Amino acid sequence: MQLRYSTALASLIGAPAFAAGLSVNVEVPRINTAEYHRPYVAVWVEKADQSVASHLAVWYDIRTRDNAAGEGTKWLKDLRQWWRRGGRELQMPVDGVSGATKPVGTQTLAFTEGRGPFAKLPAGDYKLMVEAAREGGGREVVSVPFTWPSAKAQQLQARGSEELGLVAVELKP
Repeated sequence: MQLRYSTALASLIGAPAFAAGLSVNVEVPRINTAEYHRPYVAVWVEKADQSVASHLAVWYDIRTRDNAAGEGTKWLKDLRQWWRRGGRELQMPVDGVSGATKPVGTQTLAFTEGRGPFAKLPAGDYKLMVEAAREGGGREVVSVPFTWPSAKAQQLQARGSEELGLVAVELKP
């Protein structure tokens, strides 16, 4: 009897995850410049009326030289589009959303239907928005339209030209 339960539990643990969801890969490209600063990046879901449906990630300088509270937040307004669409209404840090700036490379975010920012997202057409701004650099916004929930597996993508590289979205039904 105990062997039967152990076998059943082992098969559940070893089973692949089939949960519906959305994953996002955001490429932070290498930029050749004399003084490089990691970009501030905001990732959010935008409704058709351009209001924010959900904030997914905000990467900013949470580490300051003298650990002054909120020092890094004063530059969040450089993420102009995100700031105007709802970023200024957030009280940083936000659990599960805010984090430290990311190094060059591809960063992955994964979300499951019915949990976190997708817990109460109604069905409809949305845009995944990614905005990056860098001190002494530029600013760039990339959007990827998608329909939630997805009826079939999809891979969507868009590419930035300078501050962002490839932004890839994978939808699972």
